[in-house]
Amino acid sequence: MNIHPFVEAVASLQFEDCFNPYSDRCEIHDHRDAPRRRAAALSATLRCALEEPIDAIWIGRDLGYRGGRRTGLALTDDVHISQHAKRWDLDLTAGRPTIGSAVAERTAAVIWNMLEHIDARIFLWNVFPLHPHESNDPFTNRQHNARERRAGEELLQQLIGLLRPSRIVAIGNDAAAAAHRITETVPVICVRHPSYGGQTQFQNQISELYGYPQQVQTLF
Repeated sequence: MNIHPFVEAVASLQFEDCFNPYSDRCEIHDHRDAPRRRAAALSATLRCALEEPIDAIWIGRDLGYRGGRRTGLALTDDVHISQHAKRWDLDLTAGRPTIGSAVAERTAAVIWNMLEHIDARIFLWNVFPLHPHESNDPFTNRQHNARERRAGEELLQQLIGLLRPSRIVAIGNDAAAAAHRITETVPVICVRHPSYGGQTQFQNQISELYGYPQQVQTLF
């Protein structure tokens, strides 16, 4: 399939101590064609998202080494690729990009536990769409720096222009600050990040936002 120009732009990003899942291959965990699979999956998702109005873009901060680094899908780990495909009616017959047992990520589990109860069209993204890691330690997470943030915010601005969401749901204060910097026309709703003890508050805020009154099961 042809890769959407936006995905090509993301794939072209290169920063020190960053893994770009759409152009880089992990020699330990990836299939040989993993970057192509990840770029194709993201491109297919974006094309589907462009077909009908989007309720919201949910944005996190960065890709994590247990989640988006492996899948190329924001806030999505190996375990939830099938739910992602079903939600967007995608044919991901090539399978997940990684080898071995599926790896779970805590944040992805909480996010997808909520999405199971929401019918709205929601696109998942991050302020910085690559995986930043500590120097010489690729399987760690670090916060993106100012230079990386500027590149990510430019792409996020493009994404908002493409999808024209009704609102942005910023997961955590860092994501909210970025969203407020780049848009004054799209409402930004900040919710608690589910990590570090924020799971219950995140669930309650999303339940209230989307009118889902039932108590959602605590995963951890």
